[in-house]
Amino acid sequence: MTHTALIAEDEPLLAQCLKQDLQTLWPELQMLGIAPHGQAAVEQALALKPTICFLDIRMPGMTGLEAARAMAEDWPDGQPLPLMVFVTAYDQYALQAFEQAAVDYVLKPVQIERLAQTVERLKQRLDKPVAMDQTLAQLRQLLTTQPAAAPLRMLQAAVGSTIHMVPVEDVLFFEAADKYVRAVTAEKEHLLRISLRELLPQLDTQSFWQIHRGVIVRANGIERAVRDEAGKLTLYLRGSKEQLTVSRMYAHLFKGL
Repeated sequence: MTHTALIAEDEPLLAQCLKQDLQTLWPELQMLGIAPHGQAAVEQALALKPTICFLDIRMPGMTGLEAARAMAEDWPDGQPLPLMVFVTAYDQYALQAFEQAAVDYVLKPVQIERLAQTVERLKQRLDKPVAMDQTLAQLRQLLTTQPAAAPLRMLQAAVGSTIHMVPVEDVLFFEAADKYVRAVTAEKEHLLRISLRELLPQLDTQSFWQIHRGVIVRANGIERAVRDEAGKLTLYLRGSKEQLTVSRMYAHLFKGL
């Protein structure tokens, strides 16, 4: 079987060096290309279905971890996810997180001796494929390793010259919407000038659950969760006609079904 790789790196020189080193260490590995940012990495991965993805952690817009989550959420059912290798500058906190999640990583600037170890690990893992549930669990662990801030209690939603004060406990769900976040209550919705990535660490994770990369829901606002024949979960909320879809990354929250 021919194995393939996609590199996601916004620094062209580093990307080319990584590509050349991989071709030296693993001539049989077919290089599918280089994505210059996270969104391009997701799009190319979904189109080309690589065996392995090398993802830079810090890229414009979507980070390497966020790109990995997006791939996992949108990956076709029944097909194995790519093996993920994260490329990062030295950061002790990040390295500890990678080691705890048993996910491989290489440091910038990439040393060929260290990359050779990664290549051998990848070959071994390709001989013994990891179940998707395990891969999803590893990604969830990495995505929740950042230290949490004090829980946010009040939102400030600006409309023209007016600022509406919205208690966080009134919000049924938050949804990413372009450069804003929709904060939907039982009565109305508000647009917040903040990204979901910035908002998430400020929310009480016991009260608010992320169910999709673009959606966070208040747990006690969920009336019921319904699973269809394909295994997809849909949430119905108290006080709202909107229905929310749960991605496979977060389906573990509803194991009781």
